[in-house]
Amino acid sequence: MDAVVDFINLLDGWVWGVPMLVLLLGSHIYLTFRTGFIQRKLPTAIKLSVTKDPDAPGDISQFGALCTALSATIGTGNIVGVGTAIIAGGPGAVFWMWITGLFGMATKYSETFAAVKYRVKDHNGNMLGGAMYAWERGFKRADGSTPGWAKVGAVLFAAFAAIASFGIGSAVQSSAMTEVISTNLPGIPAWGIGLAIVIMVSVVIFGGVKVISSVCEKLVPFMAIAYVWGCIVIIGMNWEFVWPALCLIVESAFTAKAAFGGALGSGLMLALQFGCARGLFSNESGLGSAPIVASAAATRNPARQALVSMTGTFWDTVIICLLTGLVLVSTMIGNADLNAQVMAGNITAGAALSSAAFGMIPYIGTPILVFGMILFAYSTILGWSYYGNRCVAYLFGRHSVRPYQVLYVAIAFLGAIGVGDVVWTISDITNALMAVPNIIMVLMLSGLIARETRHYVYERNLDERDETPIPQIDSK
Repeated sequence: MDAVVDFINLLDGWVWGVPMLVLLLGSHIYLTFRTGFIQRKLPTAIKLSVTKDPDAPGDISQFGALCTALSATIGTGNIVGVGTAIIAGGPGAVFWMWITGLFGMATKYSETFAAVKYRVKDHNGNMLGGAMYAWERGFKRADGSTPGWAKVGAVLFAAFAAIASFGIGSAVQSSAMTEVISTNLPGIPAWGIGLAIVIMVSVVIFGGVKVISSVCEKLVPFMAIAYVWGCIVIIGMNWEFVWPALCLIVESAFTAKAAFGGALGSGLMLALQFGCARGLFSNESGLGSAPIVASAAATRNPARQALVSMTGTFWDTVIICLLTGLVLVSTMIGNADLNAQVMAGNITAGAALSSAAFGMIPYIGTPILVFGMILFAYSTILGWSYYGNRCVAYLFGRHSVRPYQVLYVAIAFLGAIGVGDVVWTISDITNALMAVPNIIMVLMLSGLIARETRHYVYERNLDERDETPIPQIDSK
């Protein structure tokens, strides 16, 4: 078993090596310039996210699509993932998570633009979209056929995304929920937590995207605002350590300085590697997941929904992950006992660090952590169930969705009763594998995206309706 774990860790280090970091960060930066620094349109994007577009084609509202995407992105990566990044890569990893989010907004915009532009309808008239359909329709020949290489890109993305959903969306989330509940509320059996997760998830995901979206519209704003408020209160209590924490985060991002005395050690490369990996895990920019649900949104043109989707990365990483990082680092600086445990190697897991750090805050720390973890993880399970079933339906037809959903909740139960940190590593690997075909597709379509962005966004045509017919496919 140890040999298998060692191999998985080795593979993770390889896929998240220099080539992947160059592809990811390079794409974020390139698309930022290609789209005219689309991040500057954030105020417009936030306004659009709460604006209804009732006459536009689509199955759910723009806000519903955003909340469903946020339900999948605002998850354990925002709490446990930040802790894991700090332990493995040092405080500097928080900086690179933040940078990944800041520049990743352009990638989220671009991948959503492509997905909405090339979406299709199924036999019931429901919208389908994502990188697999962008691969198929975005590179069609003049005779209407899809090149074999484009079909391969579509299949690879759908296959990797379906596999990733079991890890990042199901097992990782339920495992983190069990760990944080068991740590802070001992005595509750893991199987009981797992059974509760299965019931809560099943009553929602079997209802389809409209039910999932309806639940997420109500759940996501509440849980995000509550968690952000809690973090702000904790930062206020740690106020004297906030500036030193910020300095340490920035300094550690650009130097080979070891973290907190060097117990686990960190350098520039580790901070960059783990910051980018956990940043992608958290906000999913470049992953191609959020565009799947964005394609179901009622929007009159691709640019509108792309702008709305872009705000998800801002809220998830630029705001929430940064707040979590400040809470953890400032608490570690201000508490010698916690610092000593990290230096001694007694705390080696992100969940343990998060529990210990939040637990240092009297009265409110632990409730905020437990409350945030349960809601964040639960919402992520809901969001990723939709991503996975769309990819499975693309690969095997609509009749494969129900078996997938049953397997999805079963894996959530298994994750709750005994999956360790190795699942985080496997999720990192599958994230990278699905990101590659998605990013390649976006880069190949970047000229079209830039041209139409100039028309819709910078020439003030956001209210213009895209009259291109949406084709209907035989969804088997």
